[in-house]
Amino acid sequence: MDLDAYVAEHGGEWRRLEVLVTQRRLNPAEADELVLLYQRAATHLSIVRSRTPDAVVLADLSRLVLAGRAAISRRQRLSWRPVAGFVTTRFPAALYRTRWWWITVTMIMMTAGWALISYVSQRPDLIATYFGQRPDEAALVDNFVTYYSEYRAETFFSAVWVNNAMLTAQCLASGVLILPVFYLLASNLIAIGMMGAAMVEAGAGDIYLVYIAPHGFLELTSVFIGGAVGLRIGWSWIAPGPLLSRRQSLVHWAKEGMIVAVGLVGVLLVAGLLEAYVTPSPLPPMVRVGIGAGLWGLFLAYALVRGRAAHLEGQSRPDALSSR
Repeated sequence: MDLDAYVAEHGGEWRRLEVLVTQRRLNPAEADELVLLYQRAATHLSIVRSRTPDAVVLADLSRLVLAGRAAISRRQRLSWRPVAGFVTTRFPAALYRTRWWWITVTMIMMTAGWALISYVSQRPDLIATYFGQRPDEAALVDNFVTYYSEYRAETFFSAVWVNNAMLTAQCLASGVLILPVFYLLASNLIAIGMMGAAMVEAGAGDIYLVYIAPHGFLELTSVFIGGAVGLRIGWSWIAPGPLLSRRQSLVHWAKEGMIVAVGLVGVLLVAGLLEAYVTPSPLPPMVRVGIGAGLWGLFLAYALVRGRAAHLEGQSRPDALSSR
């Protein structure tokens, strides 16, 4: 091996690694670059040691590899950067890349939900069939309202958070089979729609909206995103595209699904807090609905505006371009 040529070929990477290990603060892209260059430098050290054991080059490379390892270890200890990078970059970028799937599913589900409520609320016989008997209007409204304050807020929050996270996870996990996602979404739609129809038929449609809207914006959107990304995972092996094999496409979108699943846990946590503390609160109805709508709007901006910026940042990174 021509050592001079090898040094000339990889010297730029070594110098860049030398710069990164001396910096006290790195952004997420630089941290990823540090890990990549450290791994390459360790490989270069092994090659030089086995083929051309030049003492000077070995000493310099050994020092650089040790410095890179120390820098990575230092940043991994008690560092919030991976979490910050996930929240500011990876999660919103994944939401943006799957936007047309979950926007479409959300629009379909919302339209179907309103249609179901409108249709069934005009047909008391269907409501009686669903509930087993014609529900007493006063008891129906009272049970619906007290459901949100029947238990302690902490207990209720934990229950709804876990339940919604499990439903969303089931939609994502079953997406590879496609059909179970439709079943889960339809079951959820029917449960919410039939209750809404019964409330409207009882003349309490305004109460239904006031108690559903504060947390429902975020909660239902999260469930719809889970179902949509699950469907995207299933579609990846049906139509992988011209550049990837079925296996590669499935692996790629399954990884995207895992990112979305982890991120939605946090979104559903916020929705659970709204359902436990804001929905049953004594605040004026418009304030409660406004809080939920405002947070929902912020989430959409996060997913679409910040998501687009994060997606473009990822495309412009050198290692992203080289891995295509």
